[in-house]
Parts: sequence; C-alpha cells; structure tokens
Amino acid sequence: MIGFLNDFLWGSVLIYVLIPIGLWFTIQSRFVQVRHFIHMFSIFKEAFGKGEDGKPTSFQALALSVAGRVGAGNIAGVAVAISLGGPGAIFWMWIVGLVGMATSFFECTLAQAYKRLEPDTGTYRGGPAYYIKHGLSKRLGKGAIWLAGFYSILLLVTFGFAFSVLQSYAISTSMADAFSVPPVATGLVLAAVIALVIFGGINRITAVTEYVVPIMAIIYIVMVVFVIAMNASELPSVFSRIFSGAFGLDAAIGGGIGAAVTNGVRRGLFSNEAGLGSAPNVAAVAHVRHPARQGVVQALSVFIDTMLICTCTASIILLSDIQPMTTDLDGVVLTQNALADHIGGWAQGFIAFALLLFVFSSIMYNYFLGENALSFFSRDHKLAYRLFRFATLGFIIIGATIDFGPAFAFADLTMGVLALTNLFALILLFPIGLRLMRDFDGKASGGKEPEFEASEFADLDLDATAWPAHHSSRNE
Repeated sequence: MIGFLNDFLWGSVLIYVLIPIGLWFTIQSRFVQVRHFIHMFSIFKEAFGKGEDGKPTSFQALALSVAGRVGAGNIAGVAVAISLGGPGAIFWMWIVGLVGMATSFFECTLAQAYKRLEPDTGTYRGGPAYYIKHGLSKRLGKGAIWLAGFYSILLLVTFGFAFSVLQSYAISTSMADAFSVPPVATGLVLAAVIALVIFGGINRITAVTEYVVPIMAIIYIVMVVFVIAMNASELPSVFSRIFSGAFGLDAAIGGGIGAAVTNGVRRGLFSNEAGLGSAPNVAAVAHVRHPARQGVVQALSVFIDTMLICTCTASIILLSDIQPMTTDLDGVVLTQNALADHIGGWAQGFIAFALLLFVFSSIMYNYFLGENALSFFSRDHKLAYRLFRFATLGFIIIGATIDFGPAFAFADLTMGVLALTNLFALILLFPIGLRLMRDFDGKASGGKEPEFEASEFADLDLDATAWPAHHSSRNE
C-alpha cells in the first residue's frame, strides 16, 4: 500500500506540482534567488558575532537548517537516485534545488513574519503551522487551525520519527561497513551524544551546529575537490551522462526519462527540503531586522545542499569505475566504495566520519522540528518536550537496526503529503509573501539594511512582541 501511494504521489502528483510552483514563484519574484545571490553570502559575517539577548542569530539558523538538509540525503540519497534513475536524476535534483531556492525564500520569509515570542523562554516559534493558523484564518476560518494541526502532526511523524530513523540507519550501516561496529552499539553511542545536546534546548542546539556544520561541509568538499582534480579529464563525460540521462537519451538506462525525473525530484526534495516547510521552523527562531532577510539566507542553504554537497557525492560516484545501476551496493555503502575506488580503502572510514557529523547535526535538526510541532499543540511544553526527547533517543536506537527499504518508503509518503499541505498554504499566502519581498527590496534600494515595521502590515495577524518597533541587532 505504501509503495502504491508513493508511486501515485511522486509519479502523478508532486512532479507536476513541485517544479511548476517553484518556477511560478521564481518568475513572479523576478528571480529573487538570482537577484539576491551575492547578498546571501553577507550572512557569514555573523559567524564571528553573538546573538542579542541570547537569541539565535541568522547565521546560527542557517547552520541549523543546513545541518538538517545536509545529511543522509546527500550521501545515501544521491546514491539511491543514481542507482534507480541513472545519472540523469542528478540534473533533476539540480532543477528542484534551483527553483526550490525561490520556494524556500517565500516559506522562510512568511515564517519570520508570523513568528511568535514565547514569554517564558524569550525564544521565537514559527513555521508553516503558524503562518497557516494566523495567515489563513480570515480565508479558511476554523479550517486554518485544523490544517495547521494536520501539518504539525505530519511534521512530527516525518522529521521527529521517520527521518531520525533513516539517519540512524545510515550511520549504523556506514560504521558497520567501515569498522565492523555492531549497529546496536552505534545506535546507543549516537543516542547518548545526542542526549547531551537536545536536553539543553534550542540555544544549545544552535550553538553546537554553528561549529559542527561548517567543519563537516568543508572537510567533505575538500576531499571531493581532490577527487575531481585527480579525474579532471573525465568531467566532460560525466556531465554528458547527466544531461543525456536527464532527457532519456541514454538507452542503457531502464525507465528512461521517467525514472530520472521521478527519482531526481523525490531525492532532491528529500535532500534540500524546499517546499516541505521544515526549514521555516528553523528560520523563525532567528533574530533579524526583516523577515525577507532570513528568506534570502535560507535560499542559500538550498544552494549549499543541492548544488554543492549533492553534486560532490554524484561526482564521487560517477567518476568511479563502479556501475551504480548494476551493483548490489546501495545508499551510503555505494558512496563509500566509490570513494575508496579513488583514494583507497581508508576512504570508507572517511565517509563514515563525515556521515557521522552529518547524521549528528541532522538528528538535532529533526528533534527541533518535532519539538516545534509539539509546541503547537501542548501548553505544558516541559512535559511534552521531555517525553519527546526520550522517544527520539529510542527511535535512534531502533533506527540503527531497522530495514532500510520500508523506512525510506514510509518517509517518502509522509514527506510527500507534508509538501502538498505546505505548498497549498504557500499558494494562498503568496500575495503576502510578495508584499514582504517588495518591502524588503524597496528599503534595500536606499543602501541601508531594511528594517521591518509591523505597523505597516497592520492588516496581518502578526505578533507585536516579536516585532517591536525599531528593533535592532548588534550583529547586523
């Protein structure tokens, strides 16, 4: 049943929804991801600053969202896409990433605008559940609350449980292949380390990922650049295989263009999450001067994930002598063996270490999303969070030994429904997203950092305490 629903959802629905909506957002926004591309990188100056009153900075929110996007999807997911859809699947992953940058801009901008300040902790909460509830209440009435609740349940199931299981499985498989470590042992150790972080709350999570994410990304990219440099003469043939496979011109690949598109879109969304509504939950926690500024920053995280990290993994596999569509290797083991083909057996240990960092940060991200989903339902946050923390640790241990296939299939299903729910809300809220973008563009044209004035959007149900008049940040 799960397989049938997945085939229908991904083969007949999402492929014809995800990319067209991203293209529509791109055109209507006058290619916002291109216009602000250079501005995206200004965020890195915050890497050396501290947040105001202990609130996460925009850079920390970026690090946490990259932590979630850069995980098993970039190492295991890319390998699965190539195995099932051929090299052409990578092209469609790129397309999902490029148009997804615009989708991510709008969903994260709306999340910032509709965020709520929690008086007891002084932190922000936001995301699709919040912009659905507060942004669509006039249009949908009580239906907005029901839709927001439905989205929160999907978010909890998909990220809080299913994706944590997948991440745990990926690292346990990698450690077993590289060092013969029993999967249960990997699960127990991972759960113990994760516990030290998640019991410290969102501030500790963002503080840890601020350092872990840059380290893991730089190490992985440097290694891949080395591999590419060794095989520079073969790069033209690799790109030829990607483009020919993308349009079904490679007769040797079963399924042709259909397999390439389906697997590229599916794994692309799993990897960069643009349109899922997951990143907006993280984008909302940052203290910024204007909602659209965080939208610009989060568009960069999609670029880092898909255009850099996923392309790195694809290069490792396609430049090797391993034939991914004929081998019985799958997921992370395929990537490990492909890298070992380039630089020797020690590469298996390197991939295991890189994946360990990826998985560690991704599970912290997944936990935060589950916590955010719970906050929408529960007034007794402390008890709900405590129970969820123990449940997360249990799923990490279980995930270390669960069968890969059913877990991935279930995650695909819940992820697809999650995406449809969020995209429906984004379409209805798109006019508001455009207003916020135009306000940002208009103020930015004056040469100063745009300052958001909630009073100029009095017709919207915004939280005045989250957007006090003339607020500022020492970091910006």
